[in-house]
Amino acid sequence: MKHLPNALTLANLFCGCCALLYTFYWQPEMAALFTAGSFVFDYLDGMVARALHVSSPLGKELDSLADVVSFGVVPGAMLYRLLSGDVSISAAFGPSFVEVWALPAFVLSAFSALRLGKFNLDTRQTNYFIGLSTPASTVFVLGLTLTAHQDLFGLKDIIGNQWFLYGIVAGLSALLISEIPMFGMKIKSFDWKSNVFNLVFLLLFVVLVFFLKALALSAIIVCYIVLSVVFRNRIVGA
Repeated sequence: MKHLPNALTLANLFCGCCALLYTFYWQPEMAALFTAGSFVFDYLDGMVARALHVSSPLGKELDSLADVVSFGVVPGAMLYRLLSGDVSISAAFGPSFVEVWALPAFVLSAFSALRLGKFNLDTRQTNYFIGLSTPASTVFVLGLTLTAHQDLFGLKDIIGNQWFLYGIVAGLSALLISEIPMFGMKIKSFDWKSNVFNLVFLLLFVVLVFFLKALALSAIIVCYIVLSVVFRNRIVGA
């Protein structure tokens, strides 16, 4: 049983690799399903480790390595596909050449790795995050990807604009390594008091999904960032 948390972490990595493959073949719905799997396993490994009272340096390293792929490389690949557009896609072999102008998308992957490295060394991030977490960054990018792919609200051309996406890469990269305190979303216990923010946030997300569909994924992260900035003193004092 002591190896179960590490097995869940590896399941996170497996889902991340599958999401990456489906992203390059421009099947974002399937990529979204596997990304959701990464989120589930990323939550479960910590919960199971705490429930079993097991912890190891290997587990900590594996968790970061898996997250670099699932929540670092995958959103970078999604932004790459948005920047490169639907051209040069072969049904059999995927993208037929590399679009150089789309490569800056992976700057987000590099900053995600930097953020995860800082997180491992930062002893302050026990009850809250310092800077945007890599899963939150991934949710935001996934929302844009699905919205553009489905052309929801006629936003495909706006989201696919090169300079808009460069701005997204720069903004998310800056937020990942910022010193802004942000709400911690980990479930450490099952009592109402410690999960009230998570439950309210979940309710808000359900409401946003009703009105915005896939774009709600991006919208909820914007709400998360704004609320974190507004209540930063309360977050630190909690």
